Amino acid sequence: MINFDETFLSLKMTINSTSIIKKLLILFLVFAGLNFAKGFLMPMILGAILATLFLPFSKWMESKKTPRFLASFICVLILVLATIGVFALLGWQIAELTNDITLIKQKAIQFIDTTEEFIFNHIGISPEKQTEILKDQQSNATYFVSSIAGSAITIIGNFLLMLVYVFLFLYYRTHIRNFILKLASEGQKKELEHIIRSATNVSQQYLVGLAKMIVCLWVMYAIGFSIVGVKNPIFFAVLCGLFEIVPFIGNITGTSLTVLVSAVHGASVPMLGGIVITYGVVQFIQGWVLEPLILGPQVKINPLFTIIALVLGELVWGIPGIILAIPITAILKIVSDHIEPLKPYGFLMGELGTDDESKGIIKKVKGWFKKIWKSS
Repeated sequence: MINFDETFLSLKMTINSTSIIKKLLILFLVFAGLNFAKGFLMPMILGAILATLFLPFSKWMESKKTPRFLASFICVLILVLATIGVFALLGWQIAELTNDITLIKQKAIQFIDTTEEFIFNHIGISPEKQTEILKDQQSNATYFVSSIAGSAITIIGNFLLMLVYVFLFLYYRTHIRNFILKLASEGQKKELEHIIRSATNVSQQYLVGLAKMIVCLWVMYAIGFSIVGVKNPIFFAVLCGLFEIVPFIGNITGTSLTVLVSAVHGASVPMLGGIVITYGVVQFIQGWVLEPLILGPQVKINPLFTIIALVLGELVWGIPGIILAIPITAILKIVSDHIEPLKPYGFLMGELGTDDESKGIIKKVKGWFKKIWKSS
């Protein structure tokens, strides 16, 4: 006798398995397509995200009777000047570091000699043999240098293309918005317009918040490194702040470089410990004060999906993918939060607790600052 319940359950499981396989296949094809088209998509998406950053300023200039063409051009000019300013500051500080190039060479020679002696004593490879091995690697080093030169040309080209996209997205934003709305039915246009506005706002909030965060980190790291006696504290403060673009990994990398270079310059153990303590204090202030006040709960992605986004971004697009991973994930989260079938995914990407709890934390932090301000 046929058991219809078991047959129906087996058929349902088969259909569900087929549906999951199809979804995984589509997901794989999406990432494969993103990787294949990265030369086209990277500058365009980066340009679109940066365009949202300058959108309020462009609208303000247009409200003052400035032509949209000129307003868009001024926004691009400000972006270029800001980029030049950051690199000029880094170049100035790097020039300060090159004054100690003799000391760095001496430390490097001492390190090489110590390494050769360690290899000879523990592995048995003579210094002469080690020198021969290094000579064999010179061709690889030449190839590495040429690859870096080629990458630099690609980066400059993509940067110029990105500037063009920023200008065009600002100039044609109304045209693009109307096109997206035309794709929806009359009953869905209002909801779609709300999603577009929310995605734009969350992108602005993330970029503005990140810029404020980096400036605050520059100040805190500069003060901390100056107190512990780090040489060229401004350079390392700027470096650690810029690395904040990559969550978790970036700030650890910047602090590690600071410790390493300070050790090469002969820093004492207390100074190196002071650098680590500075890092811990700054991270505490950033996590418990700055992030709740500046970023807010709307763009907060939980650490699990932050790491997943960073890994996938690097896998698909390399370093630019790491930079774009968080804002793109934040936009995906806000879109998911406004589309009923996708709301569980938005919930999964978000932080623990409800938005009301997050807002309560922000109110408490602001209340503490108000009390401190009144008492002073």
